[in-house]
Amino acid sequence: MGFLNVLPSADYFRDILVLALISGIVATLLSVRFYLRITAGRCFTETKMEGKTVIITGANSGIGKETARDLAKRGARIIMACRNLETANAAKEEISKETGNNQLIVKKLDLGSQKSVREFAADIVKNEPKIDVLIHNAGMALAFRGQTSEDGIELTMATNHYGPFLLTHLLIDVLKRSAPSRIVIVASELYRFASVNLDKLNPIGTFPAAYLYYVSKFANIYFARELAKRLEGSGVSVNFLHPGMIDSGIWRNVPFPLNLPMMAITKGFFKTTKAGAQTTIYLATADEVANVSGKYFMDCKESTLSAAAMDEEKGRKLWEESVKLVKLTAQDPKI
Repeated sequence: MGFLNVLPSADYFRDILVLALISGIVATLLSVRFYLRITAGRCFTETKMEGKTVIITGANSGIGKETARDLAKRGARIIMACRNLETANAAKEEISKETGNNQLIVKKLDLGSQKSVREFAADIVKNEPKIDVLIHNAGMALAFRGQTSEDGIELTMATNHYGPFLLTHLLIDVLKRSAPSRIVIVASELYRFASVNLDKLNPIGTFPAAYLYYVSKFANIYFARELAKRLEGSGVSVNFLHPGMIDSGIWRNVPFPLNLPMMAITKGFFKTTKAGAQTTIYLATADEVANVSGKYFMDCKESTLSAAAMDEEKGRKLWEESVKLVKLTAQDPKI
């Protein structure tokens, strides 16, 4: 009986099992985090950008701000096209002070408003002799309930797809005149969780609205591929990218208490904004992609697309319907 009394109890074995399970989970999560860190692409190009004019939408925060910071260090003249002028001017002052580059210009642009897009484009066409790089970086995501733009278009789609589509058309003559020039479009691997419904290209009322972020990224890919095809031989290259899952302001609309686990995930496993900007910087500066167009990149390397994303006919139809939704006129530049 004395010997039996010294044997570990059932509770002891249960505690050891729980401890081992927790340790295993922690070790796995740390391994995943380490793997994500060491496999994240980094732009090692040292290309200088003196004399280059770069437009970056959404350059006031997140990966747009980090892109502006890096290109400012390379000597570029940067037009920060932003909806929030207060945060944009603060970002401009911060970057100018850090880099010593005083060629940063803030201009108002709300991609969710076709009026704002046209006003911004008119200003650029009138005052800028050239555009060397146009970076479509700005994006937004809603959580559950969607919103409608002043043009009657679902706001996520208006901001993430239709705004950039319209802006590209309005600036295309300047980009062609500036050749060789580049268009860089920030898409996302999240497109794989969505599809583009050609019968509902203004998806007002979709629930949850967060799904439309995925749809808009799919639309970005169709847009980029069709744009590259139409600009072949023009001297304007078009490439698009997945920046990675980023710890940035794009997730700020996730409501409480769902934002609590989201914050833990983003802080623990998502890329920093600096890491997330690397592929954008690579496509904007690297000499080795100067003659590459219509390709998808991830971690500074060319990547593959799903069969659905390669559907050229669907991409063409989306283009044609987008022309109608952004109300392009006979007087507007054609692509």
